[in-house]
Amino acid sequence: MRIYILALNEVFDSGLSTLLDTFSTANDLAESVGAPSARFDVTVVGVRSRVYTSHGLSVPVRSATRLARPSVALVPAIGAKMPGTLRIALERRDITDAQALLRRWSNSGALVGAACTGTFVLAGTSLLNGQNATTSWWLAPFFRERYPHVVLDDSRMVVSSSRFVTAGAALAHLDLALWLVRRRSPALAALTARYLVVDPRPSQAAFTIPDHLAHSDPLVERFERWVRRQLADGFSLSEAARAVATSERTLARRLQSVLGKSPLAYVQDLRVERAVHLLQTSSVSIDQIAAQVGYADGVTLRTLIRRKIGRGVREIRARD
Repeated sequence: MRIYILALNEVFDSGLSTLLDTFSTANDLAESVGAPSARFDVTVVGVRSRVYTSHGLSVPVRSATRLARPSVALVPAIGAKMPGTLRIALERRDITDAQALLRRWSNSGALVGAACTGTFVLAGTSLLNGQNATTSWWLAPFFRERYPHVVLDDSRMVVSSSRFVTAGAALAHLDLALWLVRRRSPALAALTARYLVVDPRPSQAAFTIPDHLAHSDPLVERFERWVRRQLADGFSLSEAARAVATSERTLARRLQSVLGKSPLAYVQDLRVERAVHLLQTSSVSIDQIAAQVGYADGVTLRTLIRRKIGRGVREIRARD
């Protein structure tokens, strides 16, 4: 499989190295799982002759315009981590040139993938319009604002379709690489993950900080503060709308626009966040915790925690 890693200026150091190290490890282990053909021909390419990482290290690249079409093209993150700096970075000429190249490769049949802020570069091609995708959890509101035609699911670590694959925040570059290894050989992917000492991570939800997302919009922030004060009580949309001085329809529309979820779904996120904190920091029973976050018993809360973050109560307490 011919893979091009498209390194842009100020490429995220660990994102680029994680992709390279994962594929290199898989190549070293391919023979041991009886899959010598499941090897990866990886080339770091660029749209400029000189590329530097966000920490100023020089990256040796080959000219992307002079190479044959890849089987897979991957865009690692760029170093801009927050909406303000990322907005400026996305206006750079090298990114515009990279997007033209990605469109050409995609139109000729290549699978195109990206991780973390690299998903913004890919989304800027319009290739993801109408497609499911993920991105860095803390940049989800900005992503929805900038690319409203992409179906964003920022809770997932990796989202794929027949032509595209996107991965979440920062070290999700590892999950992206393992996803590609798994397509060639599940056994090789499992062994590579063991050598790299990493567990499968299907969800970003366990790492999300809900109030960080809420602060991107004043109305959503007011709603978040009100909900936190009412966690032990039942949720009423009409009461919430009155508390933040808006209509139910406006509140629901704003939550969907900023966070991609309904008011009730966001309340559930806050309840899970509080419940996980109590599980990690106290010996209080799950039924007692359920009462503190608005549920009649622990059964419903257990189910919700499992669905939201992919981990059970015992795992949370044992691991944390």
